[in-house]
Amino acid sequence: MRVYADNAATTRMSETAIAAMLPYMDKIYGNPSSLHSFGQEAAEVLQQARETVAGLLGAESREIYFTSGGSEADNMAIISAARLGAKKGKKHIISSRIEHHAVLHTLDKLKKEGYEITLLEVGREGRVKAEDVAAAIRPDTALVTIMYANNEIGTIQPIKEIGAICKEKGVIFHTDAVQAVGHLDINVKEQNIDMLSLSAHKFHGPKGVGALYCRRGLILTNIIEGGGQERGKRGGTENIPAIVAAAAAMKEACENIEKHAIYVSALRDRLIKGLAHIPHAVVNGSGEKLPGIANFCFEGIEGESLLLLLNKDGIAASSGSACTSGSLDPSHVLLALGLPHEVAHGSLRISLCHYNTIEEVDHIIASVPKVVDYLRDISPVWEALMEGERPHVI
Repeated sequence: MRVYADNAATTRMSETAIAAMLPYMDKIYGNPSSLHSFGQEAAEVLQQARETVAGLLGAESREIYFTSGGSEADNMAIISAARLGAKKGKKHIISSRIEHHAVLHTLDKLKKEGYEITLLEVGREGRVKAEDVAAAIRPDTALVTIMYANNEIGTIQPIKEIGAICKEKGVIFHTDAVQAVGHLDINVKEQNIDMLSLSAHKFHGPKGVGALYCRRGLILTNIIEGGGQERGKRGGTENIPAIVAAAAAMKEACENIEKHAIYVSALRDRLIKGLAHIPHAVVNGSGEKLPGIANFCFEGIEGESLLLLLNKDGIAASSGSACTSGSLDPSHVLLALGLPHEVAHGSLRISLCHYNTIEEVDHIIASVPKVVDYLRDISPVWEALMEGERPHVI
């Protein structure tokens, strides 16, 4: 049996998204900037897609800017807010230690330009406290950027509360909602979100397309110069097939959020219960979480070996963010939870979706304990733990 359980990294395209995409690859293929009928047909569907995405977020169509994905949207939002703040003498930005690297690396770049960055702690639960955001805001704070839901441990952040605080304080609020869109109900107006990033391949759309919601009245800084596309804010001919498919996938996902959440949450809970008997293991993060993500640490083993052996058993999983899967360093998210390096190295992220089945989850439940036992049997670290030469952490 082959089991794909890495949906937080990317998802398979839905049949709805594929069907929506195909006509714009060989029938309606004009450049939407062209004045002739071929181009205007493409321009019309581009606007329809923009209206679809906007409506699903509770936004206006002119507040949606299509991008190449979540990373570009994060960069554009953060840099734009930073530049707006600098014009007013505000060069302080608040974020958290568990953000995606698209956010953290952009903040590192701004730090080198003289911005001051405050990264909030999250504690063992993996959740930012709204009161910590309020306490960190200063007169020179230009931006608060807190992810909606974490891509490694699935914890959902108190976005509405943070948005209300930022609105009261007059601070721009951006959220990286790449893992949340299509899986959680979102309304940018009701939640006082000024900027929001999303990526289609996280909700069964195509790779290479995303969007940035930017509240009307905020001025974006161009990251990509070129033509006048996206109201002059993002140069480059629009990827009409991908944009149309993204809108179709997002609509389908949002219309089925409740049904999918019930089903996928049951799969996740079955998985966690099925692996609960493994000694010296822990489920990372607590409280309200995304339906499909379960993150474990197994003491005494190394995550890369775990993934390779699971793959031999037909199971595709992850040790954390796909963007850093080639890194030998442990997850910065797990370190932020307070886990020691040696434990964080033994992590496993299982991320499920509505395409997964009970039979697939049961295959994971049967396979993981066998692989963990095998790796512990050949591990000198585990031998030292069992002989009492070093204390257990979990």
